[in-house]
Amino acid sequence: MLAEFVKEAWYVAAWEHEVQRLSLYRRLVLGEPIVLYRTPEGRAVALEDRCCHRHAPLSHGTLRGDRVVCAYHGLEFDPTGACVRVPSQNRIPQGARIRSYPVVEKDHFVWIWTGDPADADPALVPDFLPLRDPAYRWRGERLHVEGNYVLIIENLMDLTHLPVLHATTLASSTIPDNEIPVCYSSNEREIRVDRRIEGTAPPPYFRMLAGFEPNDRVDRWMNTRFEPPGSVFIDIGAALSGTDASGSVNGRRVGTWNLNAITPETLTTTHYFWAQALDFADEDASISELDFQLVRSAFLEDLAIIKGQQENLDLDPGVPRVNLAADKAGVQSRRLLQSMIKPADCQ
Repeated sequence: MLAEFVKEAWYVAAWEHEVQRLSLYRRLVLGEPIVLYRTPEGRAVALEDRCCHRHAPLSHGTLRGDRVVCAYHGLEFDPTGACVRVPSQNRIPQGARIRSYPVVEKDHFVWIWTGDPADADPALVPDFLPLRDPAYRWRGERLHVEGNYVLIIENLMDLTHLPVLHATTLASSTIPDNEIPVCYSSNEREIRVDRRIEGTAPPPYFRMLAGFEPNDRVDRWMNTRFEPPGSVFIDIGAALSGTDASGSVNGRRVGTWNLNAITPETLTTTHYFWAQALDFADEDASISELDFQLVRSAFLEDLAIIKGQQENLDLDPGVPRVNLAADKAGVQSRRLLQSMIKPADCQ
């Protein structure tokens, strides 16, 4: 696994509802302590969660207007990270400041830039379109993973484990690689794995969720895209054969998105923000809930395996790995991440 992080990037620090006005919220991101809060105007702020005086966690303190007050000696910091008050003296020491992180709120996430603030371009924030598209119903959460972030990316980019690990949960949603060619593509911005099969019987997954009949014939697709450093989008759908799968046909074209934002907490733990969205059955909220619970059950199975992988890696990180053909996208993803790590980040 990678022993460094891609720092010049946007990462999800929290769901928007996790960051509140009247509370200070601590979160480790890339091994760095961060405190999140909102100003009286509702703007999200991310500061280093470490007082520059004696390194007390500022998240143990209180809010005074838009300032964070340290619980230890009362130093106050504004949203830029500058110390603006020291109760025990009038003079503020030179260099009394903490780091302030650029923040963007988009698609119900609070994103932070962990690299040079001068390079924090909001246009580079990944696009989780289904989370703001009114055509989709979705539900999301954050899971804490006891494993390196690359293990999660590899897991998502290799869907051949679904019939084995998820035999009782998501196995019926897969398109087995031995049935159709798998199309791999990559560039410096993304890795793609596309699968499509036409004129096949609808799987139990779509019969249960979308009401296809066993005798129907459908065209199915399962397309996975990795956008470094931590976004994975999985588009799964089905449409009646002979129709235009890009549009709705008498309500018989259905699509689901599995949306994943992977944020390293440390080198051995990860924040896993994910959501499940679908564009059908808007009249029945139970369908969306059922889809979410099916995927969540499978993810918990993934997390147990990833925890075991991490435990073995901790015992001996140098044990060699054997790659299979289905590992191509995962290997490419790891190499792309490695190429993005600046030399200064490896020191």
